[in-house]
Amino acid sequence: MKTIAFFNNKGGVGKTSLVFHVGWMMSMLGLRTIVVDLDPQANVTSMFLYSDDIEKLWGNEHESTVYGSMKPLISGIGDIKVKEPRRIEERLFLVPGDLSLSEVEDQLSETWPKCLSGDERAFRVTTAFSRIITGAAQADEVDADIALLDVGPNFGAINRAALVAADYVIIPLSADMFSIKGLQNVGPTLRRWRRDWRDRIDRAPPNLGFELPSGSMEAIGYVVSRYSILSGGPVQAFQKWLDRAPATYIRAVMDKEPPADISIDTDENKLARLKDYRSLMPMAQEARKPMFLLKPADGAIGGHQSAVAECRDDFKKLAIRILESIGLSDKINQQF
Repeated sequence: MKTIAFFNNKGGVGKTSLVFHVGWMMSMLGLRTIVVDLDPQANVTSMFLYSDDIEKLWGNEHESTVYGSMKPLISGIGDIKVKEPRRIEERLFLVPGDLSLSEVEDQLSETWPKCLSGDERAFRVTTAFSRIITGAAQADEVDADIALLDVGPNFGAINRAALVAADYVIIPLSADMFSIKGLQNVGPTLRRWRRDWRDRIDRAPPNLGFELPSGSMEAIGYVVSRYSILSGGPVQAFQKWLDRAPATYIRAVMDKEPPADISIDTDENKLARLKDYRSLMPMAQEARKPMFLLKPADGAIGGHQSAVAECRDDFKKLAIRILESIGLSDKINQQF
């Protein structure tokens, strides 16, 4: 199984919507897909589930959420307790998020340096997310091919532990100054976390009883979301920042000097440019389904159906591009 984190320290870049739609699309392409909500705001959970369902999850000792799985370990009464993930569709599953997840930030922060001295509990806490993901993905009815991680927009200890669990990273961007400028911090942070985790792996005690994640965090590209179109192209304000994305990504994330002639149209690191589909998103949120599955009964009538078809084509191309990048294109067995 491969694990991908969608990560940017800048909020409002369409990250959660991207995870939600890519998760749905990959399942439609035939991959057994698990979405793991590691954002304490639990936004992707709210996209999958109705409020009443979420209230029951959080009111039942948090047993079926990611926080509930960590609770015995954090409370000092045991190790993680992996629960069966929530089935959304035949091949799509969710490990629900939890507002209480923010409570584990301090312990994740405290145990990180303790790994350097080979402390066993420190390794158990630091790898808790990784082990929860693996356990949920290996459940009998799940057997996931891929796990997609939604994380919060920050460089905190929760995100560091989440990225330790990630084989790959996709960086969502929006075409604005704050997103592109923020990208300059993402690359160095990923390199530091990757380097620091490798140092800790070398100091791990023997016979932990579980396999440590590699923490490779390999960045495979960026996705630009929510840019507006005018007369067949992005409006001028967005184009200015779109033009800066390729060189910024290559310098900040790849730690290389970009070619002089690099552009958003030719940059191979750009996985997709996704438009602001405007009125489709409120309909999708109301229906708890992706924009590309909206029907007339959901309010997508008339001209909306052409936008639905365009959205479906955009996300299909993106999902296939991602799967090709990580060596899972052979898993695709659904065409539509």
